[in-house]
Amino acid sequence: MVLRKSLNRSGANDDTMTEIQLGYGRGSLSFTFDEGRFLVLAGNFHGEKPLTDVEIGEALSSPIESPGIEDIFSAGDSVLIVVSDATRATASAQVINLLVRRLIQNGVSPADLAIIFATGIHRPATPQEKSELLTPFIVQRIKTIDHDAYDPAQMVLLGTTSGGTPVDVNRALKDYSHVVITGGIGFHYFAGFTGGRKSICPGLASARTIESTHMLALDFETGGRRAGVGTGLLEGNAVHEECERVAAIINPSFSINSVVDGRDRAVSIFAGDWRTAHRVGCQKYLSSHSTKIDTKREVVIISCGGAPYDINLIQAHKALDIAAHACTDGGDIVLLAECGDGLGRSDFLKWFAEEDSRTLEKRLREGYEVNGQTAWSLLTKAERYRIRLISNLPDEAVRKMRMHPAHSLTEVLDGLPRQTKGYIMPRGAAVLPRLDSI
Repeated sequence: MVLRKSLNRSGANDDTMTEIQLGYGRGSLSFTFDEGRFLVLAGNFHGEKPLTDVEIGEALSSPIESPGIEDIFSAGDSVLIVVSDATRATASAQVINLLVRRLIQNGVSPADLAIIFATGIHRPATPQEKSELLTPFIVQRIKTIDHDAYDPAQMVLLGTTSGGTPVDVNRALKDYSHVVITGGIGFHYFAGFTGGRKSICPGLASARTIESTHMLALDFETGGRRAGVGTGLLEGNAVHEECERVAAIINPSFSINSVVDGRDRAVSIFAGDWRTAHRVGCQKYLSSHSTKIDTKREVVIISCGGAPYDINLIQAHKALDIAAHACTDGGDIVLLAECGDGLGRSDFLKWFAEEDSRTLEKRLREGYEVNGQTAWSLLTKAERYRIRLISNLPDEAVRKMRMHPAHSLTEVLDGLPRQTKGYIMPRGAAVLPRLDSI
């Protein structure tokens, strides 16, 4: 985040104007605002420094409630490394390079290593994205596997959880003697946090297993979101708990979860036991990435943080959900999301044929689909706030989703009363506004 301050033309100190760069795709949009009118919500993680290779190595050598890598892996072992896809920023290029070298130094043959992309129901990673996620060095030397949640031939059924979810996962998880999960810790609007167990479910699960866990976010008896399900919540979160039960059947041998800065560089590593290390990381993330607000405001200008957080609308919606924590009912949310990959699903707009969120919820009760829940969540917000979307999406598509297409921040603000006060969230997906104490 870059801020530049200047006085207005009259030179009055009480009219200090500040310029801020807001992430938009792989670039940024410049916005000049009055500090008396807008407050920047940027979290408590200023001064973070990217970790060196040595520092990441030290984190791997001091795992949380787990034996060390040298005590787990040895010559003759086969190891499957799970990596997030292009919709996540996890500093995987640095982390995986160091992990692979460490495993090889410990006797594991490169021929016995494989990397699988935890895409869930997302599209597969492109060759260019694989090189960016892993480095060309790793892509050229280590086998990679593409997961397809809709391909029955890739799946193996391992039973059913106590919650009734079929554990239908990629068979590669059982083809190797060890599984190492890697990922990034961030906020998630109904799983609580990303990372950890999500590398297995939904990351490497079948479509029906993903639907079985994700539908737990909704309470079809009383309507709306289930109690305990929400951003930054793990305890009592039915979605998190069921995904964890699926991952427990795989029982990964080791895990590495990273926290990245605004330039997608690792600033923290939580390695070790796949459950405990993730929970420790989530607790620390909540503390440093929450910000206390005294009141909600009428306007929230939020950037997803640029790519990959605004790669498509389905991903960008996560920032929209966080913006709702800071906006008054009936207020304006201005969402900056380039959506270079479009909506994220070619059939996403079909869910907006419903009259309102209540009828959409009824439709989901009759035939649940994961992306239908995202549409429901978006629609509930469009009914509660005026959402102005600055993106590359066609205006017609934006209107069909009950949002208002906009083409610049100036255009939006010129249409609002000058006395209106608001918040600016430059890393929308990474900062949680909270009215309660932190």
